[in-house]
Amino acid sequence: MVVATPTEKRDTGTAEDMYLVRLARDRSDAGRRAFADAISDVFLTNDGDLSNQEQTLMFDILHRIVRDIEVSMRREISRQLSDQAEIPHELATVLANDEVEVAYPILSHSKVLLDEDLVEIARNRTAEHQVAIAQRKDLSEAVSDVLVETGNENVVCALLKNPNARITTATMEYLVEESRRVNSYQEPILRRSDLEPELAERMVMWVSAALRQYIVDNYKVEEAVIDDALETTALEIIRAGPPERVEGKARKLAAVMEEEGEIDPDLMISVLRDGETRLFVAMFARYSGLSESMVMDVLFKTGGEGLAVACRANGMGKAYFATIYALVRSTRAVDEKEFQREVRAILTLYDRMDESSARKVVGQWQRNANYMAAIRDLKVR
Repeated sequence: MVVATPTEKRDTGTAEDMYLVRLARDRSDAGRRAFADAISDVFLTNDGDLSNQEQTLMFDILHRIVRDIEVSMRREISRQLSDQAEIPHELATVLANDEVEVAYPILSHSKVLLDEDLVEIARNRTAEHQVAIAQRKDLSEAVSDVLVETGNENVVCALLKNPNARITTATMEYLVEESRRVNSYQEPILRRSDLEPELAERMVMWVSAALRQYIVDNYKVEEAVIDDALETTALEIIRAGPPERVEGKARKLAAVMEEEGEIDPDLMISVLRDGETRLFVAMFARYSGLSESMVMDVLFKTGGEGLAVACRANGMGKAYFATIYALVRSTRAVDEKEFQREVRAILTLYDRMDESSARKVVGQWQRNANYMAAIRDLKVR
């Protein structure tokens, strides 16, 4: 029997429809070859000879018959349509929800898919579908969060290795903590240019501490020698991080201010009032001689005692300290009466503290207390 060619049947939509449906359902070798040729010639390589109306009709036909096509043909269709912005959204979602070998090109490349499509697929399809999504060139924070929620190691690693994936600070903090037990997360996290300096320092320090414990347990090496070597190496890794991270705008500005002798309590309070927390941290680090990660700990991870020590050690007046404490504490919801009690308690501590003792504590912090704290944590566990 003579089979009409696609171009011979393009006179009417109905004839085209019936022709492609018959080819799609023809399981013979000749039928499969004819259908593949029709798809390639009519849908994919028509060199623009289809009008918008004809193109809409063609995609509509493909959408209705795609489920009847064998996997190898669907895979090829998905591959060729993956970089086409004009394909209908419904057709893209059908292919994206197909078996992973069909879905992969669309999931990893198609710009037609919306965030809500990707979230739904990530939550309801296989880990292979999730990995394909994790490799997209442009991945939003919302989709990244859903991928992390899967808890699948391969999916999370694919996400971390994707430099175009946007990840929230909160999610990155979670992944840094997870990397304590999931070794495969460690390298891709440390290679990310968007990793905050304090997270990088925290991570490198406990990784170094874990390595130290392993060496102590398995080799006859003096602990002091190990500590010196690992602490030096860890600091070098942190300082040699990605240039775009180390040379942040806030840090550059703080450096200029320090050179000009402009960093003082009045300016730091003004910056903090304006909500410029990152710049305040950079300025306070230079004012106090502490690392930025330690400043973050002092500000947000203690009840105010650390901030009191840092301010007292640098001769900052009580009124300045109280203002900074109040501004930092105001970022967290707290009952007014409880807040007043906290202020009275922390000011009492500040009054009882002498400057000399405070300087000694800060001196210990400047020896990189994070590293030693990580070692202590390991010994406790």
